[in-house]
Amino acid sequence: MTSAESMGLAEASNAAIYATMVTLSIAMVLFAASFASGRRPSTVASQAVGTGGSVAVMDRPEPRAYAEPGRKLANVAMSLTWLATGLLTLALVLRGIWAGRVPWGNMYEFSISSAWGVLVVFLAISTRRDLRWLGLFVVAPALLTLGLAVTVLYTEAAQLVPALKSYWLVIHVSAAIICAGAFTVAASSAALSLVQSRHERLGRVWHGPMSNVPSAEKLQTFTSRLIAFSFPLWTFSVIAGAIWAENAWGRYWGWDPKETWALITWLVYAAYLHARSTAGWRGDKASWIAILGLVTFLINYFGVNIFVNSLHSYAGL
Repeated sequence: MTSAESMGLAEASNAAIYATMVTLSIAMVLFAASFASGRRPSTVASQAVGTGGSVAVMDRPEPRAYAEPGRKLANVAMSLTWLATGLLTLALVLRGIWAGRVPWGNMYEFSISSAWGVLVVFLAISTRRDLRWLGLFVVAPALLTLGLAVTVLYTEAAQLVPALKSYWLVIHVSAAIICAGAFTVAASSAALSLVQSRHERLGRVWHGPMSNVPSAEKLQTFTSRLIAFSFPLWTFSVIAGAIWAENAWGRYWGWDPKETWALITWLVYAAYLHARSTAGWRGDKASWIAILGLVTFLINYFGVNIFVNSLHSYAGL
């Protein structure tokens, strides 16, 4: 490949990233507008016979449904999210062709791949259930991740360091990317469940933006299912990393900071699953643990790669 062709691929990949960010920005605004439109209850008349045979007409709320403008905005936002995911996929493919390897060799590449994982997990679930209410809380962190990648973490493609030249790179990192997406979506729904739970305890009914969001119990169930799916995959990722470490450095486990934080993340999510099966911990306490799990995952990624001297420090910054 000539230098001109290589430069063309690099520019095309970067252009696809910026197109993705523009598309996601529009989708985020539309999701926010849809979210703000809310579901407002209409009323129907019901009759009750009072003393002396008088009839009092009472109003009772009908089951709520999306306001039509909000539904249309959310549908457009979902379509734009699909388009953005396609553009981001193209950017990753072009980056990989330019680099001559899988595009996971530094923090910039893993960050855009993680944003891709968040969007793919969200869209995959949306094919089976209506997740328009969650769109704003998924698109926003994906867009933030891409913004951080292009402004702070960007680096030119380079050859992999010897430790990364292994088929375990594909196995280990692909599992971690899917987990990044699932953990982010799960933390978003867990945070929403905390807001809903407090509101329900006060006996209030939403008549604004939050009226589109399911009940706290349904959100907690949704979070639990996501983590139940991703926890075995994270377990596999940790084990695959240990096998890769033996292949690269001659030992399975050395308490390297990234290995330690990967284990801490595993323990937090194991605690979450245990909490969900324990009376008294299934509600808000379990939701807080789910959020803590994402925090440990982010510390493992940003903290270790940038601020800690580690065998796994491949930030490329």
